[in-house]
Amino acid sequence: MKELPRLGISMGDPASIGPEVIVKALADSKVVATCQPIVIGDAGVLMDAVRFTKTGLRANLIGSVAEAVFEPGTMNVLDLANVDPSRFRLGEVSAMCGQAAFEYVAKNIELAMAGELDGTVTGPINKESINLAGHRYGGHTEIYAEHTGSKKYAMLLVEEDLRVVHVSTHVSLRDACDLVKKERVLETIQLMHEACQKLGIEEPRIGVAGLNPHAGDGGLFGDEEAKEILPAIEEAVARGYRALGPIPADTLFSKAIGGVYDGCVAMYHDQGHIPFKVVGFNWDKKAQQMSSVRGVNITLGLPIIRTSVDHGTAMEIAGQNIASDDAMKLAIDYAVRLYRSGKSTD
Repeated sequence: MKELPRLGISMGDPASIGPEVIVKALADSKVVATCQPIVIGDAGVLMDAVRFTKTGLRANLIGSVAEAVFEPGTMNVLDLANVDPSRFRLGEVSAMCGQAAFEYVAKNIELAMAGELDGTVTGPINKESINLAGHRYGGHTEIYAEHTGSKKYAMLLVEEDLRVVHVSTHVSLRDACDLVKKERVLETIQLMHEACQKLGIEEPRIGVAGLNPHAGDGGLFGDEEAKEILPAIEEAVARGYRALGPIPADTLFSKAIGGVYDGCVAMYHDQGHIPFKVVGFNWDKKAQQMSSVRGVNITLGLPIIRTSVDHGTAMEIAGQNIASDDAMKLAIDYAVRLYRSGKSTD
């Protein structure tokens, strides 16, 4: 059995859909046939999710990775027992849940860095809750970077043929413009190139977005393309990368979906996230809920594997048994694929 990667799955915010999508995914025999999953979270919250999802999973409460038993229908839970049932409310933002979620992530990283886990998968955290608990991070990416000592890292989103990496993520739009610098753009192109190779694309074509409308239109709408982005692309090409651009963002992503580019470099968070979620998130107009939520978030540049769902905590539907587990299944699948390709994303 040990040839299967041992994956730590942090539960995410206890009040979110994180516990629900995890137990649904682990109830799928096809998912657990590919890996040895260990959920890091609160056993009481997880078993409540098992109850309302009717998945029938049994919990094997463990104090260490070595105590895990991998059997069909059994969910190994490293129980941190850090949620007070008297104060807990599904769908409620709170410092308690923020602290608990942070502790799950930190333990996941600790075990992977110690070599006890082959990779990590993360459930959704609520940034407001995390910050209420006193942890000043923009998200998982920044937590992982700090706790692994990583200096050059980036967020990669993957959904079928669309792969997007970001020059900046959780900063204001005003600050994001200031972060578009040649060295960072070049670094991000390199990270995308290496990630594509790990995913089986030997010579990836990388489309690099412009920052401004029409990629600046020859300087009419800004000079970042000429001063920072184009020099980065030229340097990348000189180093042997198949980088092209700067390309207007309003055409780049549709071409990537069509197979013109194997990866896209977005200049800031929403430039990359909006087209990605239009592709991966499907709203059922009649039912007035998401019918499917797909897409995986991978942190590049780390000494350990980290994949995640790319949806939020969806507090408004927590506990209703309507959350899609598609993204969690995909996150587990990509962690397995990265393990097989080289055991890290650095």
